[in-house]
Amino acid sequence: MTESSAKWRLVCATAVSGALVGAVLLAPHSPARESAISVRQAYDTQVEQDALARDADQHPTGDAFMEAMRPGGDTEGHNHDHNDVATKNAVSRGDLSDPLAQDITADADAIAASASVAIDRGADQPLLVAGFTTRPRLAVPQDRYAMAGGCYSLQAPSGRFVHRAGRKPTVVGAGVEPIRFQATRLGGYLLYGTKSDYLGVTSLLDLLLHAPGFVAVAGTNTDWTVHAKGSGYTFVLSSGRSLVAKPDGSIALGTADKATAFKLHTIDGCATFPEIETNVGQPFKGSTSMQETRGLLDAHSHGMTHEFLGGQVLCGKPWHPYGVTKALVDCPDHTLTAGYGALLETFLSGGKPGHDTTGWPTFRDWPAPHSLTHQALYYKWLERSWRGGLRVFTSLLTENNVLCELYPLKKNSCNDMDAIRLQAKDMRQLEDYVDAQYGGPGRGWYRIVKDPFEARRVVNEGKLAVIMGIETSVPFDCNIGARAPKCTKESIDRSLDEVHRLGVRQMEITNKFDNGLTGVAGDAGSTGVLTNLANFLNTGSWLRMAPCPASFGAGVQDQQQVTVPGVLPEQDALFGAIAKLFAPLGALAPVYTSQPHCNQAGLTELGRHLIIRLVEKGMLFDPDHMSVLARRQALDLLEQLAQEGKRPGVLSSHSWSTPDALPRIYALGGVITPYAGDSKGFLEKWKKHLEWRDERYYFGFGFGADINGFGAQGDARKPAEANDVDYPFSAVGGVLVDRERGGQRVWDINTDGVAHYGLYPDWVEDVRVLAAADGEDFMADMSRGAEAYLQTWERASGVTNDGCRDPRALRELGAFDDVAAGMSVTAVLQSVGQPHTRIGTTYTYCAQRPGDEVLAAVTVSFTAAGEVVRVEAS
Repeated sequence: MTESSAKWRLVCATAVSGALVGAVLLAPHSPARESAISVRQAYDTQVEQDALARDADQHPTGDAFMEAMRPGGDTEGHNHDHNDVATKNAVSRGDLSDPLAQDITADADAIAASASVAIDRGADQPLLVAGFTTRPRLAVPQDRYAMAGGCYSLQAPSGRFVHRAGRKPTVVGAGVEPIRFQATRLGGYLLYGTKSDYLGVTSLLDLLLHAPGFVAVAGTNTDWTVHAKGSGYTFVLSSGRSLVAKPDGSIALGTADKATAFKLHTIDGCATFPEIETNVGQPFKGSTSMQETRGLLDAHSHGMTHEFLGGQVLCGKPWHPYGVTKALVDCPDHTLTAGYGALLETFLSGGKPGHDTTGWPTFRDWPAPHSLTHQALYYKWLERSWRGGLRVFTSLLTENNVLCELYPLKKNSCNDMDAIRLQAKDMRQLEDYVDAQYGGPGRGWYRIVKDPFEARRVVNEGKLAVIMGIETSVPFDCNIGARAPKCTKESIDRSLDEVHRLGVRQMEITNKFDNGLTGVAGDAGSTGVLTNLANFLNTGSWLRMAPCPASFGAGVQDQQQVTVPGVLPEQDALFGAIAKLFAPLGALAPVYTSQPHCNQAGLTELGRHLIIRLVEKGMLFDPDHMSVLARRQALDLLEQLAQEGKRPGVLSSHSWSTPDALPRIYALGGVITPYAGDSKGFLEKWKKHLEWRDERYYFGFGFGADINGFGAQGDARKPAEANDVDYPFSAVGGVLVDRERGGQRVWDINTDGVAHYGLYPDWVEDVRVLAAADGEDFMADMSRGAEAYLQTWERASGVTNDGCRDPRALRELGAFDDVAAGMSVTAVLQSVGQPHTRIGTTYTYCAQRPGDEVLAAVTVSFTAAGEVVRVEAS
């Protein structure tokens, strides 16, 4: 199929989109257009003259250029194709050279760092126990939340039970209908009958006749709000109509004030509500709330990108009030064309046009590792990973304004701040929905946390600590050039205060564009041409790439830019595909040299201000996607702040920082979670990071899945039986994991790869199997990932480092005189810093005795409730 013929499938929408964008760019009296053209002409002319004068023979033309851009070819390094093994498995996605061949760490330092990690693995381990039990099912529900998922009979005040009379409910005569209470929200339920139908209103006529019945399809007319009334419960629809048992034994609809209180009793015989099965055993928890945690860490995923780019790009939702049959369905533009109209899906997957659009229950073609426009983070898949050991999870609020405007189908605002607000609201709704499934407010496993102390308690309860983060191209409306408004320090402060109130605690300050805060790394090859074009549409300026300074060293550069697009072999995060399909044509990028490129746009004064404010608020800063120059300046700033006694929190979450930055991040006490990719590539990343570890800080390892962020997931190895994952297997904490089942589909990591997020425990096991003799060490470091993140966050929140590891943080023995009986765990941390060990209810510290070179060992003991009972020094 040709590209031109594929475009016709959305010709109407594309034409409208092109007309709208073109109207702005081509309108003869548009100030934005005139400004953009003048900026472009001046810049293009200057760059072209400089480039030709510097290196006239280095710009590829004709056959030479096409050879460099051939599929599977190379433009000074990997082509940044997420379907390419070289891209998914590189230590840095922001670098065009192989960092493993460009090691910046001395051999002796690398050996010492790896040895220190081995020593840490031998330390005392926290006790893990079976945890997170569901609310007990009593014969009569304790409150209006307790019946979630249960099977009950409904008893009218007459003493008779609701049962079927054809398609109508009644209490006339004998009989009972077992009803499954499927929670739709806190206090809201579908009443699921034995014929896989729903008690509700079947038609407008039934509503007029005040006659409820059993309905085949769930909707607002079957979604009942339940309230306690006396010893029973009332049922009211959103229309205000309620379930009423009349004296003649019929069941009718009445006003809310006339609602009958039905008594509920547990019963057998209910139909099974359709849902994804996790096939994972009981999750583990810590033996105490204050101890060192264990669990997997994912610091970079996108839980709410079904709202991204106008809300019509990612098909399916992470949850739906009426269940999986409503959540995991394909997009209308896919289903209407039997998958052949899914232009983005075809471009991003690199496959043939067309796919099976069914979704639930067959899942023939999606989800899959390269099916990037379909939901892969349904809440039951996230639940499976949590059950299999995931304990700290960052969900990033995401938007790209230009792509949103270019894409012709949309229902949401394209403004980055509007997207942040909407997606943050969605995260809260999902938290409530999971609570509803588990019996009431606060009872679910999905817990959005706002500080590391709360996060530690959540993890040790056996739940998932969810961190809200930001990854957008124009955060806080900090645009530049033709698409201003420009932000100010005051507006940045207001916006940061707002997102902090929303719950945001982790942040990148760019994604794809130069903005008012920082320069961007850009993308490579023909995708780079397209994202550069989008940068021009957004700012009125092309990326200001120039040869990197020699002082940056080999392999430290931004993405190599070329002048004209090729055949689009690269697919970075959907971006290039949308630009290629829907951007106005005819705009040519500047002429760039073939020398290693560095964006001349660095960290702005506003960017410095934002980073300082992030540090002041105890938030975690992620320099991924920044230009090399800007990231270096940002790390310089963080190092300066650290020297001034501040404690910046920093991480690199998904391999979009160059390798020169990674040891600096570790030296600041940061945590690094490389892009997951394939299991074989991730194993090599782990080995490399052991050599960069800074011995002054706790070490643990995690991954950045970048799932639902349009990054391809790990492919299946299809290994021989002697080297495959054997089901069931024992995951972190000894939890038993078997193959996952959803509807008619069974997933196996050996043959399916990371088809969806629920397969990450299986992926970790796959890496362990590959690691062979190193497998136990790999699992030890991965299980310490959650703790490494929490300790980085604690330090960012003002807690000093462990003095046993870091001589700079060592305290005088007298400092512990301030630790008094009754102090909370948080107060102790804020007073004397991070302990060396946290086992059970005991923290141990190192302290300096006056005039004595031998360090004292200090033990702080707590009650089970987390209050100090004793402080001892030896």
